[in-house]
Amino acid sequence: MGKSTDFRYNTGATRVPWAAVGENYNAADLMEIIRFLMQGEGKEYDDAINAVWEQVKKLDKVSTPPGKLSLASQVEGAEQACNEYLGTTTSTFVTNCTAGFEIAYKYANLKAGDEVIVPAITFVATMAYPLAIGCKLVFADVDPKTINMDPADVARKITDKTKMIVPVHIGGYPVDMDPIMELAKKHNILVLEDAAHAFGALYKGKKVGTIGDFASFSFHEVKNITSFGEGGIVTTNVPNFGPEMKRARFLGLDFSAPIDKWLYNITPIPGKEKPFVASNYSTTEIQGLGLKLQVARNEQIIAERRRAAEYLNKRFAENDALIPQPLGDDKTVPTLHLYLLQIDPAKAGGDIQTLKKKLAAKGVTEIAHFGPLYRFKVVQDMGYDSDEIAKTCPNCEEVFYKRYTHLPLYGLSDEQLEYMADAVLESVAEMQAGK
Repeated sequence: MGKSTDFRYNTGATRVPWAAVGENYNAADLMEIIRFLMQGEGKEYDDAINAVWEQVKKLDKVSTPPGKLSLASQVEGAEQACNEYLGTTTSTFVTNCTAGFEIAYKYANLKAGDEVIVPAITFVATMAYPLAIGCKLVFADVDPKTINMDPADVARKITDKTKMIVPVHIGGYPVDMDPIMELAKKHNILVLEDAAHAFGALYKGKKVGTIGDFASFSFHEVKNITSFGEGGIVTTNVPNFGPEMKRARFLGLDFSAPIDKWLYNITPIPGKEKPFVASNYSTTEIQGLGLKLQVARNEQIIAERRRAAEYLNKRFAENDALIPQPLGDDKTVPTLHLYLLQIDPAKAGGDIQTLKKKLAAKGVTEIAHFGPLYRFKVVQDMGYDSDEIAKTCPNCEEVFYKRYTHLPLYGLSDEQLEYMADAVLESVAEMQAGK
């Protein structure tokens, strides 16, 4: 008998197999992957690559390809690693963070006219699904210290049509979750944590992403850790929904009650008030392996970023016009995906736009993550009045146009960190001197 096979389901041991993988990758393909992941040039590189190729050809003669390339043991291993790291039981690996959002939004049974409160500043993915189905987006103003959602403004903007609140842990700095969860409980509102930047952050001793009803993390290539460029983990605290997450990831396949003469059924996923139809957010075994490897070193990565942030904070203390990145305390710990740099325009002799130009001229990359959502054409064309919304988000307008930007923290040498700090201090000094 041959090995068990899998064609979206396990057929068991068989003499005539139906392989799960239609066309396997061969030794030559593997070499191209190695060249892509370990790039270089010159004679020394060419010699090393040629030596590896000779060994890969030997390995090819004594090895067999994997039996599956998606949704198997490596994906399960990545989910288990995330569960152990987060202290959860429901981690489900999906194509990206946005897919995790969609599962949560679908569970909420959102429909046109329902209101969803999102921060005025975040990435477009946070609002994409509710905007697409005709929900009303309500933009909460931001806390000027962290650029995160301001719970006090959330309280002002809740109505009887509010179905979800979506706090975003910008840059990996935790949102003040306690008042948001209190509001949600009082008004029977679901909370979805956009934890795209915050894998490993702590809020009052709790792992970010374990507080709301749902949370979704991103492992896109720019994040602190990645799963070969894309991927996300979605978790939930909704009672009894955890086991449904895997089916929600893959079209609602149900092996517990197959239809007559077939191997499985397709059943709807239970939502908050009524069932919903699942979609396909399947992930690959290579992604699962990549994520599992990087989760294991996440604490080291955060520590390295913290070292860089502490250095910048120490340097920026030299000029009181600079407002450095909050670093939290023993219970509130950011992942430092981004370094938040703010200025006091009155003390700096100009606003952040002037500083940004000066830093660009000095070769320092800085990017304000992100712009006000209500300024995008896609929102305006859906009938939103940007100027009227701006009046309800004065902090957002102030910090984005006059006060804040983000600096990189990763992949920098000590010399580059020092140069960046020098450039910021010199640029602000120039502004204060009227240059």
